[in-house]
Amino acid sequence: MVSINEKLQCGVVGIAGLGGLGSTVAVALTRAGVGKLIIVDFDHVDKSNLSRQQYFTDQIGKTKVEALTENLQRINSDVEVIGYQQRLNAGSVPEIFADADVIAECFDKAEEKRMIVETVLSRMDKPIVVTVSGLAGYGNSNTIQTRRISKRLILVGDGKSGIDSCKVLTASRVGIAACHQANAIIEVLIDEINK
Repeated sequence: MVSINEKLQCGVVGIAGLGGLGSTVAVALTRAGVGKLIIVDFDHVDKSNLSRQQYFTDQIGKTKVEALTENLQRINSDVEVIGYQQRLNAGSVPEIFADADVIAECFDKAEEKRMIVETVLSRMDKPIVVTVSGLAGYGNSNTIQTRRISKRLILVGDGKSGIDSCKVLTASRVGIAACHQANAIIEVLIDEINK
């Protein structure tokens, strides 16, 4: 019988976007013992990122891919991290995430969220995508929920509180949503992918 730790070690997770959601999802999965992460972001660490992202002041100016890889390796030197410093598009998603069992959609913009979900579901056969909608502001933590929309789509969030409505993202609320994502991914790896 395969242990839970072995199932997680065999898991391959893609993370699209390494901001407040993606960097936190990556840290949670690394601490859980997921064996391989494919991380993608085009951006650099900025001072403004430090309020809700998993970076440090001495990493300002580094690419998010480089900085997060360093941090993940410090947490768990056994995790394999494959990093891509680029902006994802519908053409690159299937190639970059070809080996992924699960993909965490961690973008800020609605059109980017839609692009990755539609691309994964229409052009890839294997991965499950865990996406987020509605996590802005502050308030009742219990409004953020995880819902299975279809066999290959899991949605995290309250479904309504966008950044346009309240103009603020707090580390605590983003962190709650990110940990919902990580938890859903762990459940998939244990219960569905690596049986």
